[in-house]
Amino acid sequence: MLDCGTGARPLGRDLLGRPQRELDLLFTHFHMDHIIGFPFFGPVFAPNYQVRVTVPAFSEEEAKDRLGRFVNGVYHPLRIREIPAQLSFTPIQPGRIFQRGPFEVLGVRMNHPGGAVGYRISAGGYTVCYFTDTAPLARPGEGVTANAPPPATERQVLDAIEGVDLLIFDTMFTFDEYLEKMTWGHAYPEYAVALSKVANVKHLIMFHHAPDATDGFLDELSAKWQDHVEPRVTLAREGMLIDLEG
Repeated sequence: MLDCGTGARPLGRDLLGRPQRELDLLFTHFHMDHIIGFPFFGPVFAPNYQVRVTVPAFSEEEAKDRLGRFVNGVYHPLRIREIPAQLSFTPIQPGRIFQRGPFEVLGVRMNHPGGAVGYRISAGGYTVCYFTDTAPLARPGEGVTANAPPPATERQVLDAIEGVDLLIFDTMFTFDEYLEKMTWGHAYPEYAVALSKVANVKHLIMFHHAPDATDGFLDELSAKWQDHVEPRVTLAREGMLIDLEG
């Protein structure tokens, strides 16, 4: 499980209906939209559920403290130490590969205010990258246009996404919006497509839609990119399931 936004509530209901009683929860960072669902995530209230939490941090104590500042008895009735599930916390740093069950995971540094980590996850011959909350490193005057190839400064990201089966990538802004909000740490569709094409990504999922984006706008965006071939492009939708073998 990657991050814990409002979708955590329906996901939690679904998971509690399954026989498994353990999961790995990987956080990219601790801005509110990525943690707001945690106090409403059903499995953390099940005493027989084991939740292994991975956090961008330098120590286990810091990892626990970061989530504990939110679940502290003030913003939610329970404190983190009172959560019924069996919680464990593991710190990670970008650039290090680690295992989570059958999955090999690489943390990749994102370009976002306050810092964030994206994840490259591999198992069974397939690889998925989850790169939310990140922005181009170049600035206007350095080759940034709506359709320009990414500059060499993006090498770390390009190396991580090279040839992946699925890339879930931040496309919160239009290009014009991005030019007005370059310090916000979010990207735009043309940039995501350019990265994906250079890195031979097979399937790009445009993700992290702007809160003010209407269904009509997203439908237009989907129609604009639906016939794109290299890579294939899809807009993320609530409840979407993707079969990597399909």
